[in-house]
Amino acid sequence: MNKAKILIVEKENAEAINIKNTILGFGYEVINIVSNYTDTLKVIDMKFPDIITMGINLENGEDGIELAKEIQKLKNIPIIYLTTCDDDETMTRAIETNPISYLLKPINKNELKSALLLAMFKINRLNQLIIDKRCTPLGFDYYFDMETQSLFFKTTPIKLSVKERKLLSILVEAKGSPVSFYEIEYIIWPQSQVTNGAIRTLVYRLRAKLEHKLIEAVPPQGFKLTPVF
Repeated sequence: MNKAKILIVEKENAEAINIKNTILGFGYEVINIVSNYTDTLKVIDMKFPDIITMGINLENGEDGIELAKEIQKLKNIPIIYLTTCDDDETMTRAIETNPISYLLKPINKNELKSALLLAMFKINRLNQLIIDKRCTPLGFDYYFDMETQSLFFKTTPIKLSVKERKLLSILVEAKGSPVSFYEIEYIIWPQSQVTNGAIRTLVYRLRAKLEHKLIEAVPPQGFKLTPVF
């Protein structure tokens, strides 16, 4: 997996900066620092973090454990709690969310590093299981999960837009046969009329995420996926 993207959820600014610098020192990427429910969910939706470090006492009295539960309803993102809360009740509540770890502040760098490595191991193992069980090999180490319309390069997920996911699904289902401009327009833009130029732009964006491999133009008909499985 490429450099992991970490989201820090922490109310105290100085503590958040310390956590950020520690994580950067391990070679990971910190995509944002947030301190409340709304901003956390917004960043998750826009930037797709791989791992979240979660404080428990958040802004405006919000509860990091309850936030973790909300996140888990949406996405399977490993969570590492970083907190001063050492009472049994809080720890029990946190454990029920199945976190990677529950670390007490002040943060021990080695403990945090170990927790991040464990999170990465679990992410890679889960992605490999998905690839082994559900994914269609496309070639060049790319795999596509038709069930969730998820694209992987080896075990690394690749972000696709809604239209890109639909287009790749159409091409995979065609199993190497050409898909016409009309079919693409009808499936992806059912309620509107678009130009062939708009379709070519969508194809170009998807091809860029496949390193300009796998998708071949079939003039004048349309496009096909190649090589075939």
